[in-house]
Amino acid sequence: MTPVLRAASNVLVHVPDLVRYGSKCFREIAERGKSFSAAHSARLRSLEEAAAYPPSQVFIGNLATEALREIPFPRWERPVGGASRTGAFGEILGQEDFYALLAAADGFGLLMWEGEPAGISPASPAAAALCQLAEAPEPHESEDIRRRIESGEALPLFRGEEIVGCARRDHENDESLGARILLENLAAKASGAYALRHLIETTKIDPGGIDYVISCSEEAVGDRYNRGGGNLAKAIAEMTGCENAGGVDLKSFCAAPVAALIHGAALVQAGALGRVAVVGGGSLAKLGMKAHRHIEKEMPVLEDMLGGVAFLIEGAGEGPHINLEIAGRHPAGHPSTPQGMAEALVRDPLRRAGRKITDIDKYAVELHDPDVTVPAGAGDVALTNYRTLAALAVMEGEIGRGDIPAFVEARGMPGFAPTQGHIPAGVAYLGHALRGMRAGDLRSTMVVAKGSLFLGRMSRHSDGASVIVEV
Repeated sequence: MTPVLRAASNVLVHVPDLVRYGSKCFREIAERGKSFSAAHSARLRSLEEAAAYPPSQVFIGNLATEALREIPFPRWERPVGGASRTGAFGEILGQEDFYALLAAADGFGLLMWEGEPAGISPASPAAAALCQLAEAPEPHESEDIRRRIESGEALPLFRGEEIVGCARRDHENDESLGARILLENLAAKASGAYALRHLIETTKIDPGGIDYVISCSEEAVGDRYNRGGGNLAKAIAEMTGCENAGGVDLKSFCAAPVAALIHGAALVQAGALGRVAVVGGGSLAKLGMKAHRHIEKEMPVLEDMLGGVAFLIEGAGEGPHINLEIAGRHPAGHPSTPQGMAEALVRDPLRRAGRKITDIDKYAVELHDPDVTVPAGAGDVALTNYRTLAALAVMEGEIGRGDIPAFVEARGMPGFAPTQGHIPAGVAYLGHALRGMRAGDLRSTMVVAKGSLFLGRMSRHSDGASVIVEV
């Protein structure tokens, strides 16, 4: 069976009061105290500002990727007029509604709320469906919540300056079941379930007809004996009403989403499964990673959004399909330099199939938002990758050196995804790609993702995966 990519969903969750629990901000607040905390709070955006931010509108499909070329930097100073929180293939959820989703995701009483969290019946059909499938949380006394916070066994949950609840630890001596880790895991589960349920609602499919869920989220669900045991995919399947689905987690840092697409498509093509969902929830740990640099430059804290993605792969029907004959991998013996990665992930799989680099209409690479990365000194990640691919095409004799800018403009795109690691890993473009292919404006896109294995201190290598979606 030919694995058809039927649908893609991109969701954003604006969580300004959870940014303090991103790894970098949490450490900065602990080290620098109230001065940093006050400066951080003063730079947080409203939901309206976050929704009107041009890359947010691109992410959910209300603006084409090319529209960003016409918007000068800094783009946060140029909001989209009349911006909608509902997009062609995505949605933006506010913090109040997300608190309701966190409560719905919590099956062990890890979160304690003063009454029911606001937004228990959100306007979003996807979020509302998730809340309806879950039991309402049990309310707690404010004295009990504050006692746990003051004792250090729980983290406060805020609405502005007001404490509305807490996230507690579930074991006194197990760091894997500490309050912040459990909150990270619940945030990944809730945002991943939101992305998958959005896909279910927009495609009108029966969730019971999904056979398998693969999670590519960046979290480590487990306990002291098995720190990353998982299975978040199964937890998301349960929460979204996919009662007949099995599941598994796939890990490879930022390369996981593309590897998950390949695995899901292979299961469908082999006939083992008829319908597979790939899902990635947001990374709470990566909120506010560069906030200290943004605060120094008197910018808003732009990393205040959790991202979520979901994709549906089927073995029946017609439409854009995942071509497993052109799937790239980064061998253990291949260099992890930018050129080495480009050779392994782009040139080599295309060469094996008898195709050229210039045969692909669009490349979707690491699509990090440059409004976030450039002021922090990390450069324009997407542009750097496209220039590397163009240089490789020059080396292969496909274009001249003077054609590099035209290659970048025609086959690349500006970065627009939140810096959530796995969320910008090429896959954020797939909603745009499906729309272009169905309209006849696009024939093929290669999705390319890279992962930093060296961060785990087990290998000095990077990893990577790529695959083509085409008509």
